[in-house]
Amino acid sequence: MTGPTRRSWWFWIGFALVTLVVAGGVSYLASSSPDGLDSATLQGCEVVETADGEELRGDCIAQHARDHALAGSPLADYALGGRDGTGGLAGVLGVVVTVVVAGGAFWSIARSRAKPKSTVRD
Repeated sequence: MTGPTRRSWWFWIGFALVTLVVAGGVSYLASSSPDGLDSATLQGCEVVETADGEELRGDCIAQHARDHALAGSPLADYALGGRDGTGGLAGVLGVVVTVVVAGGAFWSIARSRAKPKSTVRD
């Protein structure tokens, strides 16, 4: 089997550029409003800004919510370290990590299947 052609390299370069533009650029256009699940859990409560941050007043499901075990991870809440305005960079890093992990897995699988299998004769 021969190596990749020039045309396939241009495809992958274009694919990478489009992916990075979508992950890094379009993420700034995303709504900061709560999604359907957040909205449903907040029904019956009012979100009030206090000196300690946001506080829920009223009676709603969200009052019983706890932080996820990975809430302090580097890419939690679609931001780097929880800082506002880093959603695009977090998207790009997420794409890069996903491509590296998936590429490594696919490479490993392809390599294991390419090894000649020994045959045992009786």
